Amino acid sequence: MSGMAAGGAAKRVAVWGTGFVGRMVIPEIVRHPAFELVGVGVSNPEKVGRDVGELCCTEAVGLSTTDNRDVLIALDPDALVHFGPTAAHADDNIRDIGAFLRAGVDVCSTAMTPWVWPSLDLTPRSWIDPITEACEAGGASCFTTGIDPGFANDLFPMTLMGLCSEVRQVRALEILDYRNYEGDYEDEMGIGRPPEFRALLEHRDILVMSWGATVPMMAHAVGIELDDITTTWDKWVTDTPVPTAKGTIDPGEVAAIRFTIEGSYAGSPRICLEHVNRVGATSAPNWPRGSQDDVYRVVIDGMPSVTQETTFRFTDGSGRDAAAAGCFATGMRALNAVPYVNDLPPGWVSALDLPLIPGVGTIR
Repeated sequence: MSGMAAGGAAKRVAVWGTGFVGRMVIPEIVRHPAFELVGVGVSNPEKVGRDVGELCCTEAVGLSTTDNRDVLIALDPDALVHFGPTAAHADDNIRDIGAFLRAGVDVCSTAMTPWVWPSLDLTPRSWIDPITEACEAGGASCFTTGIDPGFANDLFPMTLMGLCSEVRQVRALEILDYRNYEGDYEDEMGIGRPPEFRALLEHRDILVMSWGATVPMMAHAVGIELDDITTTWDKWVTDTPVPTAKGTIDPGEVAAIRFTIEGSYAGSPRICLEHVNRVGATSAPNWPRGSQDDVYRVVIDGMPSVTQETTFRFTDGSGRDAAAAGCFATGMRALNAVPYVNDLPPGWVSALDLPLIPGVGTIR
């Protein structure tokens, strides 16, 4: 479980979380020449003491899981790669991540997406201050990434904006079919609910906090202060049954949602995020689609205008879908960031603090 990174010893990493993302990424750490897996933490009592490899549906690797943070901290890893739950479990995430930071261990995480840009005003101070204090106490750094919010609407658009002399508007879109998605979307997005049901994310402040952190991040990056951040929310109701991995969406229920988060400057929307999340290929036929199914798109109206469309796919014959490939990419960005986060001063880390991360050891 060890190897050599280019220009130095392999980074010793501990992992917290063996959920959907963790189970995919852990086998890659085991065989990766730039990293050494030294420990794996879990919260589920049924997973404690299991061989890490067997838990991830691969061969045994001779390393058992633990639910004891102190055991992992005592291993003195270069970083914790944290694949914990969403901000719905904020207290657990703050407790676990904070313990490693206070012990001087850098953390690269895919949880708590408001932390993608910790300066977001809407994020509760109780979610920010404990981590700020933990970083100061331990002299450690905390980086949070994701796909959206995350690199699909911070790294990608900001990189393309750097090719322009003028940007009249930048728009980052997620266009996905949730047909095979087994996560939560009923109460959060209202998918599978009657149209009169008001989903959590229909509330402006909750939507901006959950998905909109990269809007003020991009404004900060290009040196402007937004006048306002507004949102829109649309629903599409099916008139035929729509089969999904979670059951059937019945006629009269919501089978697609479309929302925007728009940062205004000088009287017009300039930095925009848009989601088109449908269930079933024929749902919401008049809403935007990609040139392929399941894409992330950046559209810049500027000088020059730029359009980029990105897809994530597994081509290994495993049959895993595009959503799984996107989640895997999210986890790998957190892992590949470890050497660079290690080199930064203590404190919060965002995409603006990181250099180019080319993925040392990926070609082998």
